[in-house]
This record gives sequence, C-alpha cells and structure tokens, in this order.
Amino acid sequence: MGFKMGIVGLPNVGKSTLFNALTKTAAAQAANFPFCTIEPNVGDVAVPDARLDTLAQIAGSKQIIPTRMTFVDIAGLVKGASKGEGLGNQFLANIRECDAIAHVLRCFEDKDVTHVEGRVDPIEDAITIEMELMFSDMESIEKRRANLVRKLKGGDKEAKLQDDLLARAQAALEEGKPARTVDIAPDEEKQWKMLQLLTQKPILYVCNVDEDQAGSGNALSDKVAAMAAEQGAAAVVISAKIEEEISQLEPEEAEMFLGELGLEEAGLDRLIRAGYALLKLETYFTVGPKEARAWTIKAGTQAPQAAGVIHGDFERGFIRAETIAYDDYVASKGESGARDAGKLRAEGKAYTVKDGDVLHFLFNT
Repeated sequence: MGFKMGIVGLPNVGKSTLFNALTKTAAAQAANFPFCTIEPNVGDVAVPDARLDTLAQIAGSKQIIPTRMTFVDIAGLVKGASKGEGLGNQFLANIRECDAIAHVLRCFEDKDVTHVEGRVDPIEDAITIEMELMFSDMESIEKRRANLVRKLKGGDKEAKLQDDLLARAQAALEEGKPARTVDIAPDEEKQWKMLQLLTQKPILYVCNVDEDQAGSGNALSDKVAAMAAEQGAAAVVISAKIEEEISQLEPEEAEMFLGELGLEEAGLDRLIRAGYALLKLETYFTVGPKEARAWTIKAGTQAPQAAGVIHGDFERGFIRAETIAYDDYVASKGESGARDAGKLRAEGKAYTVKDGDVLHFLFNT
C-alpha cells in the first residue's frame, strides 16, 4: 500500500521541476509559461528509509524492495478553474483521484519567471487555489443533495447519512472553511471518504525557495508555515531547482553536493516523511535472506490487516505474527539473536502493528 499525492499550484511555481526531481526524469516539461503540463504526469517513486538498508545488511538480503509512493503532476490551476477557466475541471477531476494534496507555493523572487497574477505572494496563491477547490465542492454538493431528494422521501437510511454529511460539509464551505475542518465520527469515516470532496483531502504546503535559502527558508516560507499551523496542515521548505540537480547525481555525489550546500538531507526526503505523517501512514518490514521489504500501513492497523497488505490469504488465514521491534532487531544483530534475547514476540489478531516492526506472519492456507 502506498498513496497518491497530487502536486498542485498556480502556473510557474515549480510544480513540474519538483516532479522531475521526485521521479528522476525530465518527463514533466518545466517551461516558463502557463499550462506547460497538459496531461497529468504520474510518477511512482521509492520511499527512502535508511532502516531498510540496515535490516538488509544484517540479514544478508539479496534484494531490497522499498515501499512506494505515487506523485501526480497536475497542471497549473488559475482563478476561475471551478468555472472552467484555464484548463479547469479536467484538473479538478485529477485532484479528486488523489489521497492528499501537495500545494507548491512560490516563495522566491525571480524577474525572469513570470507569475500568472503578476506578484509574489504565497498566501494569496494558497487562498486562490483553496477557493477554487471550495467552489467546485459547493457545486458538487448542491447537485448531489438535489439528486438525493427522492431517496430521502422514501426513507432511505444510506441516503440520509450521505445527505447529513454533505450538509455538514456545505455548512463549513459556506463559512469559508474547507471540508476537512468538519468533525467526523469514526463510524462515519467510510461514508465521508466516499464523498471524495476536494477540500476534505489533507494538504501539505511545499514552499519553493531560492537555492541559498533551502536550509533556512525565508520570510515568505515563514508566513506559509504560520498559515499551515493555524489550519492544522503541514509545510516543508524545499528548493525545487536543487532537488532536480541532486536527483541526477549518483548517491555519493549527491551527498557531497548536499554537504557543500550545508544541508543534512535532501528536501524530498522531508517532503515524503511529511506526506506520510499527513496521511498517518507507517512502515513495517519483512526481512530474510531472499529480500528485505518495506510495507506501508495506516497507523493503528492490526496484525491481520497488516498481513493482508502482502496477500489477502495472509489476512484470511492469520494465526499470529512473530514480531521484533526495529531497534531490538538491530541490537540483537538479526532474528536469531532477537529470539535468543527474548525480543521476538508472538502477537495475535488484536495486536496493533508499530512503525518499524519486523514481522513474520503465520497463517492457514
């Protein structure tokens, strides 16, 4: 299990440059004019996790298989997109298919790179995009509630729940708040997610800064960070140009380049971790001589469902999970040492898998 994150923003803020860095390709044309990305580019990228390399080294694994994330480079939205301006509703549909939104904001000054609104103001840019998504949601909700009238008159319980959720989202939007601010009970989450509202998706603000500000950010990115904190959203500072350059280097060269810039790690690693945290995702591992592999689960997932990420038969026939915490696996120098040290535990169906667990599932066929 991975997740799909849509990269959105106004034209010429660095979306395609960031996408190029993420996928280590030049597939997304980073040109200095609006709508250079006509169709959404999709990139499937490995999630960097140093723990996986450590586990593979200890176990002598022949193959390392990281978990993966999908990024979608969605062409630049403009004011009026919800009414079909620019390339309009086509892009809104692409966003709807994503699990989360990475909103790239221009936090750099460059007279050679035009801004569609003729100014550099990331807060206003964020508001422009958010308003377009809210307008689109309002229109969608009005149509859907109108279509539910007949079912509601007939006493349809599922229609009643759906209409109630839509009404609560509509009330929030009318107050100028995105749908993600609506309080949803645990037993409503499945139906809520099925609404697929644009503004219910978690959002990560990506502050694209000049190369010399990649480590510290600037006054513009500080404003974005404050805005994100107020919203309960997340924000990361990144220089898309630097990341694109790094992505074309060999690992040792990339490390040297980062050192010369005074950066401890690539900004993309921070972005991916922020995306994981945003969606409350965690990683567990399966390790052996054949392969060391990372698997992505939602935080709070119990052992049988975690096993089901590998194969449905593992979940259906689940017996128990032999579990070693990552730190214990490393300290014990592998499974055998962990077993001898009493660090290998047999966990049943009620066990909630922890981030970093090394698991071996036993199941009936």
